Amino acid sequence: MIVKNFYKYIDISDYSATPKYLQLANAITKAINEGKLKKGESLPSINELSFEFEISRDTAEKGYKHLKNIGILGSVPGKGYFIKNVEVEDHLKILMLFNKLSPHKKLIYDSFVSNLPETAAIDFFIYNNDFTFFKKLLTSRIDQYTHYLVMPHFKDGGENAYEVINRIPKEKLIIIDKLVPGITGTYSAVYQNFEKDIYMALEQALPHLSKYHTLKIICQSYAIYPKEVVKGFLSFCHQYAFNYLIVEDLNDVSINEGDVFITNRENDLVALIEMILATKLQVGKDVGVISYNESPLKKIILNGITTVSTDFQLMGQRAAFAILEDTHELEELPFHLYSRASL
Repeated sequence: MIVKNFYKYIDISDYSATPKYLQLANAITKAINEGKLKKGESLPSINELSFEFEISRDTAEKGYKHLKNIGILGSVPGKGYFIKNVEVEDHLKILMLFNKLSPHKKLIYDSFVSNLPETAAIDFFIYNNDFTFFKKLLTSRIDQYTHYLVMPHFKDGGENAYEVINRIPKEKLIIIDKLVPGITGTYSAVYQNFEKDIYMALEQALPHLSKYHTLKIICQSYAIYPKEVVKGFLSFCHQYAFNYLIVEDLNDVSINEGDVFITNRENDLVALIEMILATKLQVGKDVGVISYNESPLKKIILNGITTVSTDFQLMGQRAAFAILEDTHELEELPFHLYSRASL
């Protein structure tokens, strides 16, 4: 007999970045841990799940097979799936909150997940730099997880982020990518030092920068980027006597011989390259280009784009180890200059 009230235990959200099959698997695991589902009880068929939650049969079947692979469900041909095991040792249930998903943040996610046991349940949400949405997601889920992995980048309202994040028990908190002033207690963090990193990366690039006279950093007014990057950029320009410009609207900028452009976002890099190619200037000879965040494509574009970047795979790995090793330390990751033909 199918479990009474089974569907009340399952929450599948269209707003979650967690694949729906994992949302299904995580919800069933949670119900087992809370004693709502008992050993030996039968579960709805794949067709019934597909109809009830408006998901594909493949999604429903994948969720069940995931739980079967980790030993929680069993199946009988012709009869369906049932609860085989209610004792899942060292079960991790993690809430991940990312401001957005980009190629380098996908590297963090993939590395983080690959370094955790298969039994770990992860709910992954993208809050699109919206502090109000971030607050709603987090406060509605306090005390539901063993760990909270938070990437804190906000467009507006972020100055109060520490108040919300401080509600998380510190032994469960892992901050990733950027520290937030005001967080109290002893917690884990794997982060970049944006102000110091850009300064030191540009220092490493000095032999190449010497043939240029003006540095232009693209920080469009509507875009989200760490403000510390601009502080480090300005400190470097003042220290080494470069002319500089903070570009808030790429459409209004001029491209001149002797310019070096620094881009924070992938879309800005593409737009900038299109603008340069429309001139007679040559990238790496007349005009320099530096891009934030290493990715495989940047090794190829225009014979190679110079990048400044931390190791995002290492960031995901270290965040996973903070959970597995139960450490509560602040770890600043090293930053690298990858010098290529664009400079």
